[in-house]
Amino acid sequence: MFIKCLPVGHLMTNCYVVGDETSRLCAVIDPGDESNTILDYLEENHLKCEAILLTHGHYDHVGAVETVQEETGATVYMHPADAGSAVGSDMFAYEPPDGSIMLHEGSQIQVGPLTFDTLETPGHTPGGVTFRCGDALFTGDTLFQGSCGRTDFPGGSMEQELRSLARLASLEGDYEVYPGHMEASSLDFERRYNPYMTALKARGAW
Repeated sequence: MFIKCLPVGHLMTNCYVVGDETSRLCAVIDPGDESNTILDYLEENHLKCEAILLTHGHYDHVGAVETVQEETGATVYMHPADAGSAVGSDMFAYEPPDGSIMLHEGSQIQVGPLTFDTLETPGHTPGGVTFRCGDALFTGDTLFQGSCGRTDFPGGSMEQELRSLARLASLEGDYEVYPGHMEASSLDFERRYNPYMTALKARGAW
């Protein structure tokens, strides 16, 4: 498995291309902007995008979805709680393309030999999810290096956010953490140094 991070847009959202070296099949996670950057990378590396995975529906994570979907024919996957009017705010409403598939806890997406498991991790948004593939977690805006996503936007909930962080901290073993913004990390590092996770551990939440 290979993972390529493409920071896109004015908020430098991390768009990830995750694929299989042999089959050249891949998924694109959170194509937030700069569709040309994403499509050029796919073409230059002879990759076929079969799935577009959305960790949540905020505009900086979905801005290039339609163009990438139209050019690749990939299926879009997201949680229904972040789709359209479910978000509860026109500012963050996002209607995925026709034919998109709604995800829930435990949903699996197969891309060649790669399996992406869906973990519901709300808090930053009602429909926030984390995708687990191999030893990698794609956490969107739920978990950042040393921090977590803000919860003051419509639909956000700090109570849910903390439960999601405790859920991630409770996963067995270590994982590489690929967040929606900023640098990658590891789950063991976050368990030890992320102040939200350490506070939750002190309270016995994980």
